[in-house]
Amino acid sequence: MSNKNNLLEKEKKQFLTQTKENANKEFIKVTENTTENLDTTFIPVKKKTTDIMSIFVLLLVIFILVLLVIFFIFTIYNALNPNIISGISIKGVNVSGLSPSDAKYQLDNYLSDKLPEEIKVKYKDFETTISLSQMDIEFDTKTATNSAFQIGREGNIFENNLSIISTRFGKINIEPHITLDKQLLTKNLEDISTQLPDTVMQSSYYIEGNELIITSGKEGTVVDVNPTIEAIKNSISTFSALDTPVEIVTKIQQPDEIDVEKIYNEIYKDPVDAYYTKEPFAVYPSENGIDFKISLEEAKALITAQKKEEYSIPLSIIEPKVTTNMIGTEAFPDLLSTFSTKYAASNTNRTTNLTLAANKVNGTVLMPGETFSYNKVVGARTIAAGYKEAPIYVEGRVEDGLGGGICQITSTLYNAVVYANLEITQRTNHQFVPSYVTASRDATVVYGSIDFQFKNNRNYPIKLVCSVSGGVANFQIFGMKQEDDCEVQISSYETGRTSTAIYSEAYKILKRGGQVIDTQLLSKDTYKRH
Repeated sequence: MSNKNNLLEKEKKQFLTQTKENANKEFIKVTENTTENLDTTFIPVKKKTTDIMSIFVLLLVIFILVLLVIFFIFTIYNALNPNIISGISIKGVNVSGLSPSDAKYQLDNYLSDKLPEEIKVKYKDFETTISLSQMDIEFDTKTATNSAFQIGREGNIFENNLSIISTRFGKINIEPHITLDKQLLTKNLEDISTQLPDTVMQSSYYIEGNELIITSGKEGTVVDVNPTIEAIKNSISTFSALDTPVEIVTKIQQPDEIDVEKIYNEIYKDPVDAYYTKEPFAVYPSENGIDFKISLEEAKALITAQKKEEYSIPLSIIEPKVTTNMIGTEAFPDLLSTFSTKYAASNTNRTTNLTLAANKVNGTVLMPGETFSYNKVVGARTIAAGYKEAPIYVEGRVEDGLGGGICQITSTLYNAVVYANLEITQRTNHQFVPSYVTASRDATVVYGSIDFQFKNNRNYPIKLVCSVSGGVANFQIFGMKQEDDCEVQISSYETGRTSTAIYSEAYKILKRGGQVIDTQLLSKDTYKRH
């Protein structure tokens, strides 16, 4: 029994040994033929790789889904965002997160505070200012804020999102377009051209007596308008105009050629007769006609014959058939005022002077708003004009002087003007109180220095009528009465005397319906004592 067991044990060992040897041989065989049996040998490795790839793909899908969700949320948020995206500025003002209307309001306030009321412009030592209101300058903040709002909204969803992201980190500043009234600014710059120290001088002309005087122009500097406008726009846009004057761009310009034919057409006119209408009442004054005394061709030849600084062309002054002072009394139906003074008719020289001056003034018509100048109407008091030697005041003494006595005509007219309630614009009292009126009721004149002037402040023309006869100088002022006319009184009196002087005052008292409605000071005067 034991032998049998031993035999079995021995056979078992041989079997195990043989099995092990066979296994080793098989392993060696498999190893040597790795290439041929790769799929069979690595079956466990392939399974593991497949599992890893599956996990990677799953994670990638999840990541993409998350990105898509984020992208979708980001897109929806920006599509629904009513405000300007982050990273946007306009003119340096951060408008991120603001609605277009709020951004415009904030920008307008900023520019309003930032911009000055005027800017300085200069050329060499010349400097002046231009008001921004004169340029009608304006920043187009509406378009700028709308453009800011459109950033991130103009393309497809991918372009918009990319723009939003890049703007957030890259920042964008929008410069609003600046506009101005070019025509208005051009006119302003052309006016400035005439003020430049070396500006071009255009030819000009004026009438002196019976001659047309034409002056030649000169080369000079003018504003070069278009580049100056651009310099102004740039200076305002960059705010450099706040501290630094804008340099005026200039150019050299030649004066225009003298256009004799154009000048002729401008000055030529036919004489116009005076007339008036009753309904409605209106007076139309006469006008002198003007023409060249030589032909137009002769005038042109005179200009082109030689280059001169000044040319003179003789004129013909054509009187109208009916002058304004010839219009009948129906055109001046109402006597507005009258005043008289007395003179010694026996003093023939003085009487002559009074008559000459009175005749010059007599018949003068003043239209509404027109100013009367005694010296201009009467003219120089010369021997050629017929004036005589008569007593006048010279440095406190009574001496004979040419035209002596004509101040009596001035003083008489002055009182008539006050009574007509016309506006006195220039009046001077004598050195001494004259004999023909009381203190503060006189008016003196000296040709070339002291004048008597008044203005027709009424709604209708007035006519001055003057006479010198029988020892009385008289002025009458005719016109048409108005509903608001007042009765005028003059109150004058001395306010004091010293050993060398007399002081006086005069007042104009206005009444309506017998009641005083106003009292106006006419003058406070000082006279020397004889």
